[in-house]
Amino acid sequence: MVSFGQGAFFAVGAYAFGILLKQVSGPSGPWLGLLLGVLLAAAIAGGVGYFLFSANVRDSYFVLVTLAISTIVYVVANSQSGLTGGFNGMYVERVTFSLFGLGVSLKGDLAMYYVAFAVTLLAYLGFRFLQWSPFGQVLVSIRENEERTRALGYNTALYKTVAFAISGAAAALAGGFYATDTGFVSPSLGGVLFSTSVVVWVAVGGRGYFIGALIGAIGISILSNALNSLIPEYWQLILGVLFVLVIVFFRRGLIGSLLRLPPYLQGRRREPVA
Repeated sequence: MVSFGQGAFFAVGAYAFGILLKQVSGPSGPWLGLLLGVLLAAAIAGGVGYFLFSANVRDSYFVLVTLAISTIVYVVANSQSGLTGGFNGMYVERVTFSLFGLGVSLKGDLAMYYVAFAVTLLAYLGFRFLQWSPFGQVLVSIRENEERTRALGYNTALYKTVAFAISGAAAALAGGFYATDTGFVSPSLGGVLFSTSVVVWVAVGGRGYFIGALIGAIGISILSNALNSLIPEYWQLILGVLFVLVIVFFRRGLIGSLLRLPPYLQGRRREPVA
């Protein structure tokens, strides 16, 4: 499933965090902001997903609906100036997360990096565990052959709905931390451009590999900053050409293509034939 709605769920998490932080003071504010964003994004993704998957909407039609979700979130965030700040966006302060009497302040850049690393690592391990769980194995079966999986008695629409809801919740969680890290949330987060960037990260890194999406996001961010510093007039053009080349010549992404190289190119020697 190619979704152009992840930016919308990311924006939901960011705005929910910022709005609730202004309404609720004290140590519970940041936690409630994250929780609200995660639950709201999961509910939206789950509701939309159940409707789409039950109606067997797929391929380009699914992409169009997720594009519509991004557009709706962008329009709502842009129009509700009293709640979201509208076109001018909304400022969010860096916070301190308190748990069992212990506080972790995110007001310093170093602390924010450590927290971001910890959250990313936990999310990666969580998704790896989910992949190897019975639920994840059913999802793999659906990806390989949905008709056969349905014939075995599995409600494939329900499984895909839950997976879509989980992806929306994960995007919202990232959006909440993004809000407190950058200190600013704007409607562009929910727009099509950011959602397209997410798809590009996955396509470049490698679909079907959790580490591929991570490498794609980090690599493209580093490359974008480097090109912007060296050639600010043409960096977007060069980046676009590189994306096209990667997608044309490495259709499985960098990780997927690397894993499919011949053994001698991967630095491994072939086993002798008996």
